[in-house]
Amino acid sequence: MSKTSFVIVGAGLAGARAAQTLREEGFDGGIVVVGDEPDRPYERPPLSKGLLTGSAEPDSVFVHDAGWYAEHDVDLRTDARAVAVDRSAKVVRLADGEHIAYDRLLLATGATPRDLAAPGADLDGVLRLRTLADSRRIAAALVDGAHVVIVGAGWIGLEVAAAARQRGATVDVVETAALPLRRVLGDEIARVFANLHRDHGVTFHFDAEVREIRGDVRASSVLLADGTELPADAVVVAVGVRPNTDLAAAAGLAVENGILVDASLRTADPDVHAAGDVANAYHPVLRRRLRVEHWANALHSGAAAARAMLGQPVSYDDLPYFYTDQYDLGMEYVGHAPPGEFDRVVVRGDVAKREFIAFWTAGGRVLAGMNVNVWDVVPQIRRLVAAARPVDLDRLADPDVPLDEVR
Repeated sequence: MSKTSFVIVGAGLAGARAAQTLREEGFDGGIVVVGDEPDRPYERPPLSKGLLTGSAEPDSVFVHDAGWYAEHDVDLRTDARAVAVDRSAKVVRLADGEHIAYDRLLLATGATPRDLAAPGADLDGVLRLRTLADSRRIAAALVDGAHVVIVGAGWIGLEVAAAARQRGATVDVVETAALPLRRVLGDEIARVFANLHRDHGVTFHFDAEVREIRGDVRASSVLLADGTELPADAVVVAVGVRPNTDLAAAAGLAVENGILVDASLRTADPDVHAAGDVANAYHPVLRRRLRVEHWANALHSGAAAARAMLGQPVSYDDLPYFYTDQYDLGMEYVGHAPPGEFDRVVVRGDVAKREFIAFWTAGGRVLAGMNVNVWDVVPQIRRLVAAARPVDLDRLADPDVPLDEVR
């Protein structure tokens, strides 16, 4: 009798963690991990942080040592693209025609950077950041004296800007909003990041749109809608990502801003789960569907999905968490405060010195918290978010009141 076989489509952090967890939980059946990149699974945060600044060793990004997969009898297929899932036959078809049978399937297909809808966006020197190869290309462009234009002032855009300035490049950031991250953070905290980058020599172009990227074969400048032309040795497009749902949709699975899964990360098909950036999961604490694109979600949801695939009771309730490092500013964020759903931002600490904690609240409830250059407070912030009940906002704002005593 053949052993049970699990197939994981997506060789990123979520897929690698799922494979690791299956073995740690004692699963001795077949595990096949399919990834369309040439590299073994790696973590993405260093791609916009340490690998760009040169502070991280190239091999530090990988989830496991090169020999781990063979040592744990995990069949890792790199440079292999899954093109179809036949749920009735329970097989995954690869681009080379091979069919891989599964008893349980995990879709961890991640996300793809959105393109810029402007003439010239396909010129050489117009770069996007998602893969290890992308990071290497961008790092090669961030040289002393280079002119770099970054389109988009979200987290990736700002991290690339910080790395570029630290490498000596001249940086222009083009953003359609009036401040970086304005919809997510609100004006007061968004200004912290705008001022941080201005203090380090970044030039912002707010309320601005790209009309055209100019150049013959390679980009040489960026023309804005108001007629401003910015010289560019490289253009980095960072305008968000879209979840890779085509495989799931073609297989007849429900898709809406990701693959729809329940709190156990299971689709309507009991033999198919989804994890990582592509999963739009019901969150039992926040009581809503949520698709999270950050590192911690890939780390933890891959492991949770693996346990659920083994038939263990799973309710994936980790609160969203992410972090950033830009120049001398370090930040951690816990929770979920969608644009338009918070009515007040409560701050404790010194915003001018960039040493503070900010809380996004609605009706007195803490939806999310961000600690900026203030450390060892994530557990307290997580408790306040998970409590999901009103707290005393005056005490929340008072740095003399320990967070543990805020009720």
